[in-house]
Amino acid sequence: MAESDGGSAATNQNHAGPVVYTLAELKNHDSMESCWLTIHGKVYDVTKFLEDHPGGVEVLLASTGTDATKDFEDVGHSQSARELLQEYFIGELNPADLVKTTQQGGAVPAAAAVDGNAAPRGQTSLFTRILQFLVPLGILGLAVAVRVFTANELPASS
Repeated sequence: MAESDGGSAATNQNHAGPVVYTLAELKNHDSMESCWLTIHGKVYDVTKFLEDHPGGVEVLLASTGTDATKDFEDVGHSQSARELLQEYFIGELNPADLVKTTQQGGAVPAAAAVDGNAAPRGQTSLFTRILQFLVPLGILGLAVAVRVFTANELPASS
């Protein structure tokens, strides 16, 4: 398979079609120096976007070298974010690997991408992780508020 220099789609226009990458090639690009991910079967080199990503570097690094379709769709990216993503397009994932990742729960077919219940096996969605943090925090805040407001209403002891 062809190895990209990390360029954009313009680099790949010299070929008869898009460059096709294997899942093994994708997994070799999972660091700050070379970050590739696949969304809906398309491969993107997001290395140059790491520092500019609104969610931070860690969010992208957690999905690089893998199929990031579910994570991308869970966040609910805007149309402008989807258009920006096209600037980092470098090729497509080998269809055989796409089928493998779908069967293993890694990829989400485009038609099912809206379904928030289709989490990859062994992983929790970003939404679930956020809730796991916010719900206990909310309960703690409520308990403190009840304690503060009820302490002011207790009759003074003589």
